[in-house]
Amino acid sequence: MSSDTTSDLSSAINAALAPSPNRIGVIVCSQRSPRAGLQISQFVLDTLKQYQKTHPSSTSYELSLIDLNDHALPLYNEPGIPSRIHSASEYKHEHTRKWSKCISSYQAFVFVTPQYNWGYPASIKNAIDYLFNEWKGKPALVVSYGGHGGGKAAAQLQQVLHGLDMKLVKDTVGLTFPDRTVLVKATTGQDLGLKVSIAEDSEVIHKENALEALGEAGAAKDEGDGEEYLRGNSSTDECEPLFKQYKSCLSKALKEKGVDKMLAEARENTVPETDVEHMRR
Repeated sequence: MSSDTTSDLSSAINAALAPSPNRIGVIVCSQRSPRAGLQISQFVLDTLKQYQKTHPSSTSYELSLIDLNDHALPLYNEPGIPSRIHSASEYKHEHTRKWSKCISSYQAFVFVTPQYNWGYPASIKNAIDYLFNEWKGKPALVVSYGGHGGGKAAAQLQQVLHGLDMKLVKDTVGLTFPDRTVLVKATTGQDLGLKVSIAEDSEVIHKENALEALGEAGAAKDEGDGEEYLRGNSSTDECEPLFKQYKSCLSKALKEKGVDKMLAEARENTVPETDVEHMRR
């Protein structure tokens, strides 16, 4: 066997044995069609990825979208109580087992939610209620959006996530769309023109060590490990600073760097109260 072949084989073995990158899921909480939610979630994802590139210690994490439209979940129909389920095989329905496998493969989440009538969509509540141990103990950040930022929906969603013992970033991020034309675009599924452009300076990229916790979060366990498999994590205490860092980055990028004029601080008097909820994400 040649030295090159030996080297290639060694590299392949090392790659196979290397731990998988920990994963952070950005959840698209809206299932409306058409919807602005997918564009806004992609904007959030792109913003976080741009930030991730500026800090080498964060590269061990993968950021990806979780779109509820990719999971055909009917209204909750499992006979068992989720908190008593410790293996995906215990679920009755295949759609639940697939959803469990998906959520178990992530170690932390960013929930991107619209606000409907002062609350969050039924779609995300239904998706959450299917599971319990898969969510429990994992870090979570809530990003809301709407005419005034969707703060009421964010607060309610945080209350639900707290009931799952998730480790919440205390403050939420609110994306405000005060411009009436943006609401019209949102209702018709038009391109909102969201772009990401974050400067590498101290205003946005803090030189702290919080992101070093990324490399220490546990990877998903095998299904045989029961509840730990469903949770797919082991050291979530160290992930919480990461999300505080991401929240700071996202907020500063939106408010200070002019990522998009539509995403400014809330301007309560610019949109009539009756128009705020017209953006049915």
